[in-house]
Amino acid sequence: MSDPVKIQIWSDYVCPFCMLAEGPLEEATKDLGADIEIEWKPFELRPHPQPTLRPEDDYLPSIWQRAVYPMARRLGVGITLPTVSPQPYTRLAFEGYQYAAEQGRGTEYTRRMFRAFFQEDQDLGRPDVLTALAGEIGLDTDEFRAVLDDGTYRGAHEDALREAAAHRIQSVPTFLIGDTRIEGVPRTEQLRKAILDAQAGQDIVHGAACGTEGGC
Repeated sequence: MSDPVKIQIWSDYVCPFCMLAEGPLEEATKDLGADIEIEWKPFELRPHPQPTLRPEDDYLPSIWQRAVYPMARRLGVGITLPTVSPQPYTRLAFEGYQYAAEQGRGTEYTRRMFRAFFQEDQDLGRPDVLTALAGEIGLDTDEFRAVLDDGTYRGAHEDALREAAAHRIQSVPTFLIGDTRIEGVPRTEQLRKAILDAQAGQDIVHGAACGTEGGC
């Protein structure tokens, strides 16, 4: 048997394009008849102490009206600019991700974070919020809160950030499928082709994304 096609996706929980990328990914992998392994991977757009964005400033409403809302309508995704201000740092949420991934629930955790922030306006910087969300996907809340408080997975998260740097990740979402790299929200057919041609040479495609030097 051949090895599964591995899809790695670098994302940040405060990037709306990362949530919007779920739809094309689901469509591209549906009924494909290929063995596929999907792994969401951490990338902090604005690590502490860099200031995070504020929804009451002009920038976020502008980019949401210009790019996020039109794409969400095309994809049929209900999504709203969160009112949490300033936007949360995501380091702690990503430490929780490392625990969830170890329990085999990394993808569920990632999807729950997206919905909590962009559909429920929850503050992902608060340990109590993260703990409640972890419980909703079946994780042990006492253990989850303890690993957050103790920084148990801080080193694992820092290792993940070093891996992102080694792959020269500068914007999210970034997909790596075999040797094919797609930056931004992919089209379904584009992603499907990359999956079916996972052994092809490096191919970088740019689309809507959140970046460290601009964008959301």
